[in-house]
Amino acid sequence: MAFATVARLMIQHETRYHYEKPVAFGPQRLMLRPRDSHGLKVEKASIAVGPPGALRWTYDAYSNCVCWFTPAGESTELVIISQLVIERFPAPLLPFQPDNPHTAMPIVYSRDDRAALAPYMIPESDDDVLVNAWLKDQMDKPDEPVLEFLLRINRTIDGFGYKARYEEGVQTPAETLRGQSGTCRDFAWLMVEVLRRAGYAARFVTGYLHSPRATLRGAGATHAWCEVFLPDLGWTEFDPTNGLAESPDLIPVAVSRTPREAAPVSGTLIGDPGKSTLTVNVTVSAADDLATAA
Repeated sequence: MAFATVARLMIQHETRYHYEKPVAFGPQRLMLRPRDSHGLKVEKASIAVGPPGALRWTYDAYSNCVCWFTPAGESTELVIISQLVIERFPAPLLPFQPDNPHTAMPIVYSRDDRAALAPYMIPESDDDVLVNAWLKDQMDKPDEPVLEFLLRINRTIDGFGYKARYEEGVQTPAETLRGQSGTCRDFAWLMVEVLRRAGYAARFVTGYLHSPRATLRGAGATHAWCEVFLPDLGWTEFDPTNGLAESPDLIPVAVSRTPREAAPVSGTLIGDPGKSTLTVNVTVSAADDLATAA
């Protein structure tokens, strides 16, 4: 009987907004809980909020878990603390190549797959000139197998300079290419948009990164990476911030077509808050290692 190692992880994600003046709140959209899958099982999940308010759970158009939180009354602080215990099952990238296609470009999807994948194949940004020129430079091996091409793009972006940035928003792919630097969400968005221009279906993923020795870039905060749909392999993870592919250290929470749809916390305020501050603390730690029958 074969056994597979399971990583059992504890995740705490604490978000605190402080306002100079009391404000009221509209609905807050929270994307903090993963969906169960063959690669991830949620063992425990809880959310603590302040001020008190109503919580309601839904699934969005991408089947992500969404919690709608509507705080009651006015406050100078908004606090959201998510705690998770999950089991993460390793899913190493398989050594074989997809049967179709055998080259990086053009990739060939079946008619049924293409109908479902169409929204993920349309580039969102308009800065085509620089992005297309950079992509052309990467396409120097016309007979390169799909996985080798994707892993090479992943490694190339991993070579860019990493700069943590806490304000909201994502750089355009052209801005990331011009500066050869960015944060995880910038690198993920660059890879998504580049691959769409090459004919691949790609989507934006947010979640967490487990880095026991803090050696991976982007640890200690929410993380973002790219998924690419490949014949025979399905949606496959690539983290261009660290050059990872199908790593058990990646803990997906939400997928979307664009970064703006995958914000962990978003919502509206009613009134003038004056000066405001935001602090976010994320910890991902191993609970223990389990052996389970495969």
